[in-house]
Amino acid sequence: MRGKEGRFQYTIKDVKITELNLTSDLRFQPDVGLLFEVQNSSITLNFQRRILYWLFYDEGAINASAEGVNIFTVLHLIKDKDGRLKISNVTCDAFITKMRARFSGTLGRVYDFIGTFLTTGMRFVLNKQICPALNHAALVLINQLLETIPVRTEVDSYVGIDYSLLHDPVVTETSLDMDFRGMFYDLKNENETLVNYAVNPVVREYDRMIYLSLSEYFFDSGLFSYFKGGLQKQLLLDSFQMPKDLEMLLRTTYLGTIMMLNPALMEHPLSLELEVTSPPRSTIKTSGASVAVNCNVKVLVLPPGKPAVQLSSMTMEGKFNAKVSMKGKHLAIHLDLRRFKIFSNQSALESLALIPLQGPLKTMLQISVVPLINNYIKRGVQIPLPDGIDFIEEVVEYHNGYIIVGANLHFRTGLREIIERKKAMLVNSLTKPPTC
Repeated sequence: MRGKEGRFQYTIKDVKITELNLTSDLRFQPDVGLLFEVQNSSITLNFQRRILYWLFYDEGAINASAEGVNIFTVLHLIKDKDGRLKISNVTCDAFITKMRARFSGTLGRVYDFIGTFLTTGMRFVLNKQICPALNHAALVLINQLLETIPVRTEVDSYVGIDYSLLHDPVVTETSLDMDFRGMFYDLKNENETLVNYAVNPVVREYDRMIYLSLSEYFFDSGLFSYFKGGLQKQLLLDSFQMPKDLEMLLRTTYLGTIMMLNPALMEHPLSLELEVTSPPRSTIKTSGASVAVNCNVKVLVLPPGKPAVQLSSMTMEGKFNAKVSMKGKHLAIHLDLRRFKIFSNQSALESLALIPLQGPLKTMLQISVVPLINNYIKRGVQIPLPDGIDFIEEVVEYHNGYIIVGANLHFRTGLREIIERKKAMLVNSLTKPPTC
């Protein structure tokens, strides 16, 4: 800032804010978005001066304080074309009531009398800078942070997940409500999705900062997509090593069948193959969550160097307890086999003969198959949170038809650090030479 006052000529530069004493409030503005308000706060500044009076030249530092700082800012929130939360507009009003300056240097006391003039000019400049700075912070910097929220992304090589917003956020005096699609899809056929008939979750709690509600559709769409993608078949269709007592029980059960087909098959190993025949379904009640699975089980003889010989085919109905947990920003499920039933596809008489197999087969599934599934799904799926923010103090509540995860937010990385890292990545991508 440069200017004249009579025979004084002055230049002010290198303005730095050294201290902020803000009395601020952040709350929801119904039907609009977020309201950020600062009232009767103060700012301490330091800047360099150069002053010429007749033939005298002086320079030094000026310590100034701005009092009665008032800022009223409203962030308007919408859903953008990609279904992501975005700040669309900023309404801002800011002013500084009073400003004082203290001079240092050889002629510091001499210049005190022009302090009113300098501080008036500085107050005018600051008043003009506050709202543009806040507009840039919201429309550019915070929107860059919101862009790190996953909207439609791959979970693994089989499925992806769609977290796009269904409509603009609904803002009340007490909450910001956002309805996400919350749907998995098969990466090989993204248009083949499950129809949503689930109960619409209702959140009534306000003890924590954030509540994430997940309906049965969220889990069913994942089970449906994995079934269509072939993961469950790959996990279960492969043959696995059976315990000796189970193999002996199977040989005893199917001795007559083997002798009728070919007595020489008695010398060869037996195998079980499990194939999921329909998409599993989830059920959520106040008592907990469960997953129902129907499988086709084949009993095979494996002669070396020859095709497998099928001895029998039966239907298995299994029900798993599903424990939902949240850690950081990943939602995970742990399964435990609760109920197990097998019956023959050929006759009721054969179903009676299979009753002795129930216990050993259930034990084998608990030892061999369930750990295989849990090991794959323990990685979980990321929930829609920006970079640098995690869930802490999580509580999972089960309701009829949906689950609610209540948590507080932990900012493990500052906004400035995230933005600077994003800028550096952008610069590196622009300056990186093309590869041939």
